[in-house]
Amino acid sequence: MINSENLSFQLVDVLLVLAFCGHIAWTVKASSQCKQALSREIRPHSVAITEFGAVGDGVTLNTKAFQNAIFYLNSFSDKGGAKLFVPAGRWLTGSFDLISHLTLWLDKDAVILGSDNPDDWPVVDPLPSYGRGVELPGGRHRSLIYGRNLTDVIITGDNGTIDGQGSVWWNWFKRKTLDYTRPHLVELINSTGVVISNLTFLNSPFWTIHPVYCRTFMSESILSIKLRFLMNSHVIVQNATILAPLDSPNTDGINPDSSNGVCIEDCYISTGDDLIAIKSGWDEYGISFARPSTNIIIRRLIGHNRNGSGIAIGSEMSGGVSEVYAENLYFFDSSTAITIKTARGRGGYVRNIYILNVTLVGVDTAIRFDSTFSPHPDDFYDPNALPVIERITIKDVIGNNIKVAGLLKGIEGDTFHHVCLLNIALTVTSGSPWNCSYIQGYSAMVSPETCEPLKESIYPNHSSDCYHLSNHLRSSGNQNKGSWLHSW
Repeated sequence: MINSENLSFQLVDVLLVLAFCGHIAWTVKASSQCKQALSREIRPHSVAITEFGAVGDGVTLNTKAFQNAIFYLNSFSDKGGAKLFVPAGRWLTGSFDLISHLTLWLDKDAVILGSDNPDDWPVVDPLPSYGRGVELPGGRHRSLIYGRNLTDVIITGDNGTIDGQGSVWWNWFKRKTLDYTRPHLVELINSTGVVISNLTFLNSPFWTIHPVYCRTFMSESILSIKLRFLMNSHVIVQNATILAPLDSPNTDGINPDSSNGVCIEDCYISTGDDLIAIKSGWDEYGISFARPSTNIIIRRLIGHNRNGSGIAIGSEMSGGVSEVYAENLYFFDSSTAITIKTARGRGGYVRNIYILNVTLVGVDTAIRFDSTFSPHPDDFYDPNALPVIERITIKDVIGNNIKVAGLLKGIEGDTFHHVCLLNIALTVTSGSPWNCSYIQGYSAMVSPETCEPLKESIYPNHSSDCYHLSNHLRSSGNQNKGSWLHSW
C-alpha cells in the first residue's frame, strides 16, 4: 500500500503540473478524436454491490459479492447490458471476472482494494505470446479486474479509485520469494469495445492496465493521420490517473500488447517504470504467435518516472509494432522520454512510428534506442532472429535541463534505418549530447547538432524516406506548441 508521504508527494507533483499547464480542466473534451466503436454509456439495468452483501469497511473480503453481482448481471447481457455501481467505501476484494455489456461504475469516494493474500489472485496459464510468466517460468497470478473474449465493457466512474495495494508484491519480488509472476491491476484479453476512463489507479503489483490480443477488424495499415484519428478505437483509456511509488518495480502504466486499435488520451501517469509500453510478445513465442500491436494513438500524456520511459516500445516486440502515433506529450523529472527496446533474438519489427509535439523538463535521456535488452524466456530462442527497426520519425521536441539528447544504438549487422529527427531543440548538460551506432537516417533543425549517421538533411531529397514527412508536412516550428496544454 502506498504510504501517505509518497502519495502526498505525488499529488503535489500532479498539482504542480496542472498549474504549469494553465488551469487544465481534468476532463475529456467533447471533440475527442478517438471514437468508441461499440460501448454504450446508458445501461437499462443497474445494481449496487451492497445488494450482494458487500461491506465497504476495507477489511471484509468482498470477492464473492463481486462474483455474485456479475453473475446476476450476466442475465441482462442480451437486454442492453447492465451497470454494477460501487458506492463510497473501501471494498476489499480478490480477483474477479467481468462480462460483456457491463459498466463497472465507481462513485467518487469508492475505492476497490486488492487483497494482500496471494490466494485471492488465482494462478492462470501464461500468455501464448510469452510462453511463460514474464518474471518466472510457469503460470502467473490473474489480474485484480480481469476479462477475456468480451465485447462492450466500460470501467469508469466519478474519479473513483482502484488500488492494488502492491507493496506486498513488490517486497516479495525484491526478496525473490515469488512463486509465480505478479498480477496486473486490470487485464482484458481478446476483447473489443473496451473503455477505461475517469478513474485513479494506484499501486499495481505489476503492470497497471494491460489490454492484450484486443483487435479491430480493420486493415493493418492506416494510410493517413486523418484516417487514424477517425478510426473506431476498440480499446480506449481516457482521463485516467495512474500512480505508484517511483521506486516500485515494473509498475508500468498502460501496456497495449499484441492489440490493434488502442487510443490513450488525457492521462497523468507517475510510476516506477514505463508510463506506456507497447509490446507484442517475447522471442520465439511472440514470433510464432504473430500478433502485432498496430494502430496505436497516444495523445495529451503527462507524467514522470525514475526508472523507465515516457513512451517505450518493447522490449517484448517479437510480434511486431507499427502505426504508432503519439502527440502532445509532457515528461518531467524522468529517466528517459522515448525508448525503443530490443535485442538479438527478438525478431519482429518496429516501423512507422510518428511522435511529435513533445516537451521535456529534467530528463536524463531524451531519445534512446537500446538494442541490449537481453532477457530471454528460455534457451530455445533464435539468436539470429534480428529485429527490423525502420521509419521512425520524431519531430517538434523542446527540452530543458536534458543530460543526453540521444543514445541511439542499433545492432551490428542489423542497422536501424530511416530514423528521422526534425525540429528538435534541447538544452543539454552533457559534453557529448549524441551517441549513435548502427543507425541510418536524416535530420533537419536539430540542436545540439545530431550524430554523424543522421546528419544528412531530410530536405529536399529524403522527406519521402521519413515516415509521415513530405513537403506539405514541413514543420512550421513550435508556434502551436503548448496550445494543447491550455485547451485540455
